[in-house]
Amino acid sequence: MKKIATLFFLLFSFYLSFADVQLPKIFGDNMVLQRDQSVPIWGWAEAGEKITVQFNQQKKEAKADKNGKWMVKLDAEPAGGPFQLIVSGKNTISFSNVLIGEVWICSGQSNMEFQVRSAMNAAKEIQSADYPQIRQIKIPNTVSSTPKNDISSGQWDLCSPNTVSNFTAVGYFFARELYNKLHVPIGLINTSWGGTMVETWTSRGAFEKSDEFKSMIASMPNLDLDALSKQNEKQMLDKLKTLQGGSFGDAVNTEEWKDINFDDSKWPKMKLPGLWEYQGLGLENLDGVVWFRKTVNVSDGNAGKPAKLDLGKIDDSDDTYVNGTKVGSTKNQYDANRHYEIPAGVLKAGKNIISVRVEDTGGGGGINGQPEDLQLTVGDKVYSLAGEWVFRVESIIKGSMSVGPNSYPTLLFNAMINPLVPYAIRGALWYQGEANAGRAYEYRQSFPLMINDWRQQWGQGNFPFYFVQLASWNANNGDSEHGSTWAELREAQTRTLSLPNTGMSVTTDIGESNDIHPKNKQDVGKRLAAIALNNVYGQTMEYSGPVYQSMKTESGKIILSFTHVGSGLMIKDKYGYIRGFEIAGKDQHFYYAKAYADGNRVVVYSDLVPEPVEVRFAWADDPNDANLFNNEGFPAVPFRTDQWKGITEGVKYAIK
Repeated sequence: MKKIATLFFLLFSFYLSFADVQLPKIFGDNMVLQRDQSVPIWGWAEAGEKITVQFNQQKKEAKADKNGKWMVKLDAEPAGGPFQLIVSGKNTISFSNVLIGEVWICSGQSNMEFQVRSAMNAAKEIQSADYPQIRQIKIPNTVSSTPKNDISSGQWDLCSPNTVSNFTAVGYFFARELYNKLHVPIGLINTSWGGTMVETWTSRGAFEKSDEFKSMIASMPNLDLDALSKQNEKQMLDKLKTLQGGSFGDAVNTEEWKDINFDDSKWPKMKLPGLWEYQGLGLENLDGVVWFRKTVNVSDGNAGKPAKLDLGKIDDSDDTYVNGTKVGSTKNQYDANRHYEIPAGVLKAGKNIISVRVEDTGGGGGINGQPEDLQLTVGDKVYSLAGEWVFRVESIIKGSMSVGPNSYPTLLFNAMINPLVPYAIRGALWYQGEANAGRAYEYRQSFPLMINDWRQQWGQGNFPFYFVQLASWNANNGDSEHGSTWAELREAQTRTLSLPNTGMSVTTDIGESNDIHPKNKQDVGKRLAAIALNNVYGQTMEYSGPVYQSMKTESGKIILSFTHVGSGLMIKDKYGYIRGFEIAGKDQHFYYAKAYADGNRVVVYSDLVPEPVEVRFAWADDPNDANLFNNEGFPAVPFRTDQWKGITEGVKYAIK
């Protein structure tokens, strides 16, 4: 009898879930609907139920189909508001303070997820962010093995000093620029997740129709994400027990781990700086707490003196001790260098122990940066802290062993894109590619595939799709001599401009050599906005830096022609020297080239290459010396004239 009652309750609950009219959670108070085009409003109800939608002066009706689905399409409206959206069936749902304006998807990995609170001049930007007609909804970071119809939660936030710190920085600065020029509401749908690859943002159907990827997707198993999570957790626990001598999970007094006399001789070793995911220690999916310890021998003359401790960037939080004395603590600032003062009397002659408790809540974890970022300074003496540290995992965040967004293709399309379709949008902004740099050549196919997939899913034709080219960052000292995955990825991004209605913001001049997350997101947003203002909103302006067009060889020199020179070429150097060009002969060996502007052309040459055949510009992981611009301030697009084999050719994505 109890089982029958339970079954009846479940069936009754299922019936009730469709008896009430429901809308996807992308709809809500304070939302922005797209102006000047038909706006779909959809949801679920009891099969056959009559649905009425009222908005401004419009009234539309629909009937739920046999599966309980319904949709109406509001007629195009000009920018304006606020209005109410009222949806009625057996129950009534009302959304207030709804605006009509411009709606843009903001997607990609961490540089799109990067928030205003971490941007350059963040305090000033937050204080002045009084733009209630700019709104954002952040889509929860979720994975799914099958396409979802809805997101788990979400709310539209008005831009103010109290809310803007959590906005996508690139999206906000883009929206602010549009608003100041157009004076219409701007809605941002922020669906981004750090560290994610393009394949996870693409649908299964797109892969199945692709000659390049259909065999890959055919190998994808049916996924039980809960079972996989349990399997991942067991594998991680087994790894940690092996790594830590079978001691993980045992009751231990972690308070002792900061003390100078604690015996850490059996702890495993890790080279720092470097995130633990990339150390080859089996910690690729670890989110939790890890302790690091380093022994430093201090001379008698420096004992007892005050000192300064530099630890680079720590992802995400740390508590730092010297000889058991706490000298610093920073919470949830993965992009901030740690600089701590050590009081007089703490350092001892001979052995000293630096202990750092690191807590990582997601994505990369550990002590990161450049070797010179890790050091202990006592007076004029600098002790390098780069190299081997001992470490031990204290704990794992419960649930962190769940299947990650990069575990399989399609997972983020299913969970974070499909539920948004067909919400009316103007276009999409995209900042991603770092996670695909190792497969840069393949990105020539995978990135356009995703763009075309989204366009087909939305059914709005070739809507504007504008993306950010990778900024300068010293990923692996890559250059023409050794090969550069980042240069090849930038080239793949440039080639994607062959798709209709696309645009690219070049950021090689505003990257940071030692930080994959450059803080100058203001110029990124402005450059994306320039593309939109010119291409979508009819405000004619230059929106790109010089783009390589053609070359010819004369008397041992190569003369380059460009489009998008604007009102003329500009060299950002007080002496007029152009940097960033290389030149090669038939031996395919590149040499730094001398270069000068000749009107709107650039002439390059090298005394070491008497018979040049090819040229490269800004062809490196970190081409921050490249200084060719147009007078409008846009940097030249990195390029190469050769088609010689790159280091990522033949590297294919495969399901593990």
